Amino acid sequence: MRSTREELFKGLRAIEGAKILVVGDIILDRYIWGKVERISPEAPVPVVEVNEIEDRLGGAGNVVRNLRGLGAIVSLAGFVGDDDDGRKVLALLDDGKTNRDAVIVDRSKRTSLKTRVVANSQQVCRIDKEDRIPAPPALQEALAAVVDSQIKDVDAVIVSDYAKGTISPVLLNRLKGAFDEKRLGLESKPLIIDPKPANFDLYKCGTIVKPNRKEAEVALGKKIRSSTDAVEAAVELKKKWGAEMILITLGEGGLVLLDSKGVSHHVETVAKEVFDVSGAGDTVTAVIAAALAKKCSPVLAAELSNIAAGIVVSEVGTVAIDLKKMVEGVHSLFTKSAEQ
Repeated sequence: MRSTREELFKGLRAIEGAKILVVGDIILDRYIWGKVERISPEAPVPVVEVNEIEDRLGGAGNVVRNLRGLGAIVSLAGFVGDDDDGRKVLALLDDGKTNRDAVIVDRSKRTSLKTRVVANSQQVCRIDKEDRIPAPPALQEALAAVVDSQIKDVDAVIVSDYAKGTISPVLLNRLKGAFDEKRLGLESKPLIIDPKPANFDLYKCGTIVKPNRKEAEVALGKKIRSSTDAVEAAVELKKKWGAEMILITLGEGGLVLLDSKGVSHHVETVAKEVFDVSGAGDTVTAVIAAALAKKCSPVLAAELSNIAAGIVVSEVGTVAIDLKKMVEGVHSLFTKSAEQ
């Protein structure tokens, strides 16, 4: 850890009040919580006795949940279907903490739904219901226009790409225009992109493009077996995507940041126990975006995001970070260091 306890706490205080626009694929995460005490006589599968069913914002919505937990002021842009699941998403956004004026109802497709069955603290299965097709051209243009119009009102923009059809060439070209005009960028308003392989050829700019290890391997067609490999991959991806910086998350290997000057920084993981990595990438995206939005250094932003990821993977299900957990995480980190 390069930053001091005081620097990390200063960064956390700065995050509160950051104005962030999140644009991406909105998903409804449904959790069926239960217990297993027997195997079905009909097939060799567990019988789950349901205790609770819970709906949460997922995909780009999970980025929103993390930002809200950090005290950021959030706007969300994307699509939901004209269905019960879409209306549930809108209800979850009606909390007084999120501007959903740019959430558009797309009647041509259903709302993406991921249902996870969790029993005895373990995920038994996941059931997906979705249409992975682009929105109609008119809606793509409408979304791109409203996103462009909101840039002036925020401190940073996040593209949360889950390859469900929201992130289009029209949208990315509009963001590229804002980037070229200096309305977006590290020195103005950071643009953070969480990429997906389906759109790798479309990314042409970004303050930070943030693939995980597998995504970086797919993008370059080579394996990443070490932090050295990750740095070399980041150099190539920086050129490929026209990014100011690249951040590659490596799971238990922490993360590697290649900054705007071409200097690499390896931040080791702080996770104690890993129960569920679902949503950890969204947490990293949210924290690093909020920190950069408030002019924290890229290394400090990466360290804060790494601490946040270590916290959320220790819980079951897609959970969001909050300031209280972050404060406890920083305290724990330095207490552990002092004991060693």
